[in-house]
Amino acid sequence: MDINKLEYFRNLIQHEIDALSVNQAKTKKGLIVPAERIPDDVDYASSQSERNFELRIREREQKLIAKMEEAIFRIDDGTYGICDHCGEDISEKRLIARPVTTFCIVCKTNQEQVEKRG
Repeated sequence: MDINKLEYFRNLIQHEIDALSVNQAKTKKGLIVPAERIPDDVDYASSQSERNFELRIREREQKLIAKMEEAIFRIDDGTYGICDHCGEDISEKRLIARPVTTFCIVCKTNQEQVEKRG
């Protein structure tokens, strides 16, 4: 992959990391709710349910950030866009759709079929 395309993917990934990091920071600020602001037990239970849902989303985002950081590392070490299984190039269309992918579409499809069969 040429330098311009690698730089494009680096910027794409870094932009997404930055956006997700803002969400992470907002969630951390919103976690502390004084007890006096929650009028009754039903509201408290609802608040806790919403809080837990938000935390699950942020946990998934944190895992995605880690994958994105790994993708940037692969850009730096020259292995970005190369399938971990077969060693062939991953198509640009696939990388645009899923910049953190480490498998070409053929290998990923095969992996999913094996997992489906159980």
